[in-house]
Amino acid sequence: MNEHKINLTTSNVSVLIPAFNEGEYIAEVVRGALRSVCRVLVVDDGSADRTVAVAKDAGAEVICHPENRGKGAALRTGFELLLADGSEAIVVLDGDGQHDPEELPAFIKRANERGADIVVGNRLANAAGMPRVRYWTNRAMSIILSWLSQQKIPDSQCGYRLIRREVLESINFTTENYDLESEMLILASRLGFKIASVPIKTIYTGQVSEIKPGRDTVRFLRLICKYLKKDNS
Repeated sequence: MNEHKINLTTSNVSVLIPAFNEGEYIAEVVRGALRSVCRVLVVDDGSADRTVAVAKDAGAEVICHPENRGKGAALRTGFELLLADGSEAIVVLDGDGQHDPEELPAFIKRANERGADIVVGNRLANAAGMPRVRYWTNRAMSIILSWLSQQKIPDSQCGYRLIRREVLESINFTTENYDLESEMLILASRLGFKIASVPIKTIYTGQVSEIKPGRDTVRFLRLICKYLKKDNS
């Protein structure tokens, strides 16, 4: 890939928050992100609560899916809009309070220091508080994705990540759920993009995860099988 990378700053990086029924937490996340960047976009994925009103009151731009389509679909909607408006990189974080927006500058700094095209948060270096099942599932998935990507990705399932424009303009997603986050890493690495990581806090305060272990694990395995077949074809 082109080694000349645009220097990322708080003025050319936007924040994207996919949200589904996050009215309790999202205001604090939006306000925290706006302390570091000028633009925060919330893509509401068919929420039935006050997510939209609360996010707008906190200072975010909001666009809505009329019905729930999945996190990956919300991300794709946000990526398209922010790229069209000129963002050089997009930082994605969740709206449920599990990603600390105060850590956002560390992603920009790591991208510039390492010349990285994607920077993924790493919770596993200090995973106190993470449920043990989630910890070991993440470890296993990260080992698999690191192998497929031929790059070390300690916490491949972390949704807190920075993605440069060039990555999103180059890859064609085939998924619309949580597996999009894994597909992003596979496709980007196979196009020669560099992936780095940055340590972040592990925050669990009783939120109910939208990830369904059985269903989403099946999706992950199908994704892996699809790319293994491509490798062997």
